[in-house]
Amino acid sequence: MSAEIDQNREIVSARLFSAACPAVYAAFAAPERLAAWWGPRGFTSVIHCFDLRPGGRWRITLRDPAGQSFENESEFLTVRPGEEVVFRHLDPVHDFTMTLTFAPEENGTRLTWRMVFADAAECTRCRAVITSANEENFDRLEHHLATFNP
Repeated sequence: MSAEIDQNREIVSARLFSAACPAVYAAFAAPERLAAWWGPRGFTSVIHCFDLRPGGRWRITLRDPAGQSFENESEFLTVRPGEEVVFRHLDPVHDFTMTLTFAPEENGTRLTWRMVFADAAECTRCRAVITSANEENFDRLEHHLATFNP
């Protein structure tokens, strides 16, 4: 993916986690673990399909605290274990490509989510909600990493 993207079409969220890259990547790559933390605060996740390979599909149902369901389907474009995952969100409501980058740092792993929307207007409509939802997602991942007992 080109580093030169129209900033009106992208949302970037990042956080430094105190776990090593393999541990942070494993929390994403294992569907049973991913279901435990994926989604904003209060949401639950049901993963129907998670084929983590280029061309593989990911189907998930997110449910908000009121019980409303949100079906999501994505296709994995790039999978470099422990380094990068790129997927295309296929739901026509939100057309975006997401790049997850797992970068080692002295105190852990910097996880960066870069969402590039097909349409700048859609990105603008979603920005406030997605920015806070991504932070809640990171909070849930941080808790999962701190409490996961293999």
